[in-house]
Amino acid sequence: MGIDFARSERSTVGIEWELALVDRDSGELVSAADEVLQALHQPDGSPHPHITGELLLNTVELVSSVHTTVAEAVADLDGQLQELREVTLGRGIDIIGSGSHPFGQWYDQPVANKERYHKLIERTRWWGRNMMIWGVHVHVGIEDREKVIPILNAMLSYIPHLQALSASSPYWGGVETGYASNRALMFQQLPTAGLPYQLADWAAFENYVADMTVPGIIDDYTEVRWDIRPSPHWGTLEVRFCDGASTHHELAAVAALIHCLVEHLSTRIDEGKPLTVLQPWYVRENKWRAARYGLDAHIILDTEGNERLVTDDIRDLLVTLAPIARRLGCAEELASIEGILENGASYSRQLSVAKANDGDLTSVVTALARELHDGSRQARQLPSAQLPG
Repeated sequence: MGIDFARSERSTVGIEWELALVDRDSGELVSAADEVLQALHQPDGSPHPHITGELLLNTVELVSSVHTTVAEAVADLDGQLQELREVTLGRGIDIIGSGSHPFGQWYDQPVANKERYHKLIERTRWWGRNMMIWGVHVHVGIEDREKVIPILNAMLSYIPHLQALSASSPYWGGVETGYASNRALMFQQLPTAGLPYQLADWAAFENYVADMTVPGIIDDYTEVRWDIRPSPHWGTLEVRFCDGASTHHELAAVAALIHCLVEHLSTRIDEGKPLTVLQPWYVRENKWRAARYGLDAHIILDTEGNERLVTDDIRDLLVTLAPIARRLGCAEELASIEGILENGASYSRQLSVAKANDGDLTSVVTALARELHDGSRQARQLPSAQLPG
């Protein structure tokens, strides 16, 4: 089964940002996506070209166009967010960015009336209905199909860095889970979701899709829901395991790190340099550690099993990627990662808000809505962003 890979300009970038709709007073999830999306229809009656629905009716997704810089892509999404706010403002609806809702229950959330979603739920049942999750997907253009699988395999080494920085789902159904990213472990329960297989080349990916299609496990490659996957239709590598971003600052920072990492690995291929590919069992352990401990995780660095605190490795990574960031025009966004390291990721802020309010999780929703609207206190405290080196 041959799979064409669309022609794409190198290191172009696109971002998808899933957001939850909540009641302004109670903090409860609101299943108003159909109404909101209808209100966003264009003058000719067509749907909004970039703001769409998702599996659950409490969710809207902002989808950027293709851009050359992260700043442009985030500005694109910011404009869409303002359009969304104009519709939700008079309806008593707030918007939050988070990997999970602090106290929402899956059985209260209706599924969007689309055939592919009904098919997914029919097959996955309880686990599928539990997918009350929100994330960020970042697409990076790959100019040569033969680079896709090598870059994908090498990107698996950086899952814990990105997972820890983006972690924003410490609660599930009103329970403090003890995980920085409970979403990471929930999402991988779906068929074909979770960590990708470390395949040898593009032909091996085509063979995998063929094997999965013949017995009807999937209908086509779009149903391969790996944490990182090729996106042949767009000519990109799609990084899709990060929790939902709570602030514009965090969205831009995580997207910049992904953008730089893909370009860094692509450059190493051009230079004939080897790419580090960890053993699958190390990759799986690193994902679990980052989901469990967030920025306090000690991760496995190399094939020899050496370990290090993830925040220390991220700081060194910022130095390594500084020249790449300048080349891609995302130096400020990449440098803002230091603010997350200093002030905490979304999961830690959510826990702090709950603690300060005697465990009241409604206060967490209020804080998330305020962060998205006004920018978090941590972001406002950031020093002028300067990349090391």
